[in-house]
Amino acid sequence: MTAVEPSAAPGATARDGVALPWRGVDDGSGSLARPPLPLPPGRMPLLRARRPRKSWRYVGLYAQDVLLCAGRVSLGGAPQTFWAVWDRGSRTLRERTRFVPGGVEVGDRVRFGGRGVRADLALEPRGEAVEVVSPHGPSWIWTRKQGARVHGTLVLDGRRIAVDGPALIDDSAGFHARETRWSWSAGAGVDEAGRQVLWNLCDGVHDDPAAGECTVWVDGVAVEAGPVRFDGLDAVHGPGDEVLRFAAEAQRARHDRLVLLDSAYRQPFGAFTGTLPGGVVLARGAGVMERHDVRW
Repeated sequence: MTAVEPSAAPGATARDGVALPWRGVDDGSGSLARPPLPLPPGRMPLLRARRPRKSWRYVGLYAQDVLLCAGRVSLGGAPQTFWAVWDRGSRTLRERTRFVPGGVEVGDRVRFGGRGVRADLALEPRGEAVEVVSPHGPSWIWTRKQGARVHGTLVLDGRRIAVDGPALIDDSAGFHARETRWSWSAGAGVDEAGRQVLWNLCDGVHDDPAAGECTVWVDGVAVEAGPVRFDGLDAVHGPGDEVLRFAAEAQRARHDRLVLLDSAYRQPFGAFTGTLPGGVVLARGAGVMERHDVRW
């Protein structure tokens, strides 16, 4: 496989003289040519067009017995960390969100703890990575999505759980508009042909029909999958009338009202059935749905 050269969508708009949106697929060879903008892992300015930089890394594990997420966020330099674990066997949900640095590691390892939970997991990126840069308000935003394998140990109320399952890594940054809203779904499973599948579907950010972030990975190969339409948090409809259905099992939900931040989200964990964009029929699947409305 070779890296896909950058391509701007037809009718793209310019940000800092660069035609956007842009989507590229990186096979890890280092040959992907990216837009000439300050992008991670390089240094990004704290402000651009009077908008503060937002950045985050989210790791979601979507195994059949345990679903979990962990993340580290920076909102104009202000920190936030979070984690959540849904043990499907014991029907136990534990979570924590803090507006202080530290407490959650989401690098080569995923580590967090508290409230009867301790996680120490290795994170191994696998398959092709998808990068997208989109115009947003007067500026631009960036994301990189990639599949991974997570394995290690999770301790829940003194009970040790061996973890080994598929995951999604979401690295995002940019100068988002003051009011931003999105619906999102991510998960993993097996299709009717026995292939390993992973998906990332979104409406509200990076959703240009010709260069968006919506992707379905089949055995690690990324296929563009947008645009999609969300039916609340119950289903996702693909461009070919595919329907991915969701049954919630447990839910994270918060509404934070701070001086410069008003963030309301719902993110249930659960099971998926139906068909992914591109006609990939699930034999089984698990993951999350999300609705996020934020002023930042």
